[in-house]
Amino acid sequence: MCFFMRNKFANYHFRSTVARVTFAARFMETQDYLPIVLQSMVAVGFVGLVLVVTHFLGPRRKGAVKDENFECGIEIQGNARVQFSVKYFLTAILFVLFDVEVIFFYPYAVNFKELGSEGFIAVVMFVTFFLIGFFYVLKKGALEWER
Repeated sequence: MCFFMRNKFANYHFRSTVARVTFAARFMETQDYLPIVLQSMVAVGFVGLVLVVTHFLGPRRKGAVKDENFECGIEIQGNARVQFSVKYFLTAILFVLFDVEVIFFYPYAVNFKELGSEGFIAVVMFVTFFLIGFFYVLKKGALEWER
């Protein structure tokens, strides 16, 4: 066999080996997701099964009293479409925003010795950004109810 043919065969053999290794690696990567896919399928299947079974096993009584809205034993008074001030929603969103901020302190509190001064600087920057946002909210008067 001449030198050219031998190199061509070696090159082909190398490519086929790389292709097999690549396929095996991709198969292993997809196999890693198998438990997640199975758990998702079981969860969706359970929800579907419960919805179907309760529909067949539940009571089938209909009537004016049964179809009436019921809330905490209080009889219905007026219309449910009452307008609320935007301040309620703004306060709720701000609460969630600043409450979620506290969650991000937990990893720092657990690892503050390992993070050292670099971690401390990152946390100070994080707090600074949120304080800037907090002072902006105060300046705009979002937390003043009288306005």
